[in-house]
Amino acid sequence: MIRYFIREKRRLVELTEPDPGCWIHLAPPFAPDELEEFAHRFEFDQAFLTDSLDLDERARYERDEDIRFILINTPVKNSNAVGENEAYFMTVPIGIILTIEHIITISAFETPVLEKFLDNNVRDFNPADEKRFVLQMLEQNVYHFLSCLKTLNLRRNRIEKELLHSSRNAELKQLLSIEKSLVYFVNSLNANELLKMKMKRTDFLHINGDEDLTDLFEDIIIDNSQALSMSNVYTNILNGTMDAYSSIISNNLNVIIHRLTVITVVLMVPTLISSFLGMNLSSGLPHDKPWAFYFAIGLTGVVTVLLYWLMSKRKML
Repeated sequence: MIRYFIREKRRLVELTEPDPGCWIHLAPPFAPDELEEFAHRFEFDQAFLTDSLDLDERARYERDEDIRFILINTPVKNSNAVGENEAYFMTVPIGIILTIEHIITISAFETPVLEKFLDNNVRDFNPADEKRFVLQMLEQNVYHFLSCLKTLNLRRNRIEKELLHSSRNAELKQLLSIEKSLVYFVNSLNANELLKMKMKRTDFLHINGDEDLTDLFEDIIIDNSQALSMSNVYTNILNGTMDAYSSIISNNLNVIIHRLTVITVVLMVPTLISSFLGMNLSSGLPHDKPWAFYFAIGLTGVVTVLLYWLMSKRKML
């Protein structure tokens, strides 16, 4: 699906055909050969489109004569998760293609970053101003990373509170899902940061002469570094939390097994005494005496209490 947009009077207006300075957005589903025909129509390499749909592509930029290509990673909810161990968020690429007259975006998923622009929820953006528009997309992408990180941290805090009153594995599996999401974030933010540093060093967007845009780009790089730092901190905290709670659960299990073992030893003594006294042998045991039953019960009780006292004194219980 190919859509064309321009901004008029602070509103995003959709066109039927592309005009110079418009924003072209491509999103699935695509008809057969649609991407090839689109690339041929606007005279750039089709690989710019296919690479943007590949989930394993890393952030980078390329230049092909007058065509510039930027690939960044952005977080999306993992709606295709089928198991409880799947990551809550995953990262997918967004392709940004700058031609002489148009700016083109493409992604394999509906990404919240582009949706904000499509819903006209970003202030003062204009597709005709491609430099600022690209920087605003990079800015909104970093903001979305920070928002997702806060969501993951809140979820982690909630799960930790549940773990204080539970010894189940379900909560640890949820923490594992958060950890997988953070791994995606760390890798993507690191790649995005390297991309932005290279773009700044090579003046890929041709903004060195504009102090306002240069300051905006520097702020984006700083925010990206902050998001990367937060991801690393949350990952370290989560690793320590999982190790601590795994040890706690293992220790609780050892305590339960220890108590069951003590109870088994204590209960073994009455069984042993009754087995000796119940043997049908002429060994002097008072089998036929009227007080034999009470003697066996009393002896069992005395020995059991004595054994319990000894174990309590040695702190074995």
